[in-house]
Amino acid sequence: MNKVTTLKSATLPDDLTQRLTAEIIDGVLPLGSKISEPELAKRYGVSRGPLREALVKLETLGLITRTANVGARVVELNIADLLDTFTLREAMEGMAARLAAELISEAEIEQLYALLEDHQAHLDANQDEHYASQNGNEDFHLRIIHASQNKKLIRVLTQDLYATIRMYRRYTADSRPDPRQALREHKAILDAIANREGDLAELLMRRHISRAASLLKKAMLHNSISQGNTGQPSQ
Repeated sequence: MNKVTTLKSATLPDDLTQRLTAEIIDGVLPLGSKISEPELAKRYGVSRGPLREALVKLETLGLITRTANVGARVVELNIADLLDTFTLREAMEGMAARLAAELISEAEIEQLYALLEDHQAHLDANQDEHYASQNGNEDFHLRIIHASQNKKLIRVLTQDLYATIRMYRRYTADSRPDPRQALREHKAILDAIANREGDLAELLMRRHISRAASLLKKAMLHNSISQGNTGQPSQ
């Protein structure tokens, strides 16, 4: 935690936001933990101004809470927020799948099939290691969203919600069974998109995300009981 990381000054707040987002999702900054501005400023070798800009962005993304005269903390996962987030995600990604079935190119379809083959190989090579760590260009969902070509939908799903969704997936990954089921569902969604069946693609995507929300809720309840989680923030 004492290592100093030098960031690009031209995009310093954005760089800090990306780094801190990754640290929250990966658990370097634990859920509920208090954020020390002096410690982070020292670690990244930056002044408090750019750091505070980054913290404002993290609050907008729903990854931290900030209270006057108290400071900032990493959010705690909770079931109410999970259900709100995934209800919105289900509707919007269902629409993204429908639009993708109309607008996606044949080259993009081929790339998506190749991506799922890579995911299959990963599961085969890693003894069915959980299937929640894909992100960026390796994220099947992200590619479908971009294939929708709807700029507002893309912004909401890839900026406003994406970090929160990844956080829920990351923290409950080890409690969810059968990672190959998600891969099978991805394949069915892609088949519908490739066949230009928009109604079916939307239906399958919505079912897929609804199932994911149910599994995440179950995992959160299990973790809360098994770990004796009292809901109190970490220090």
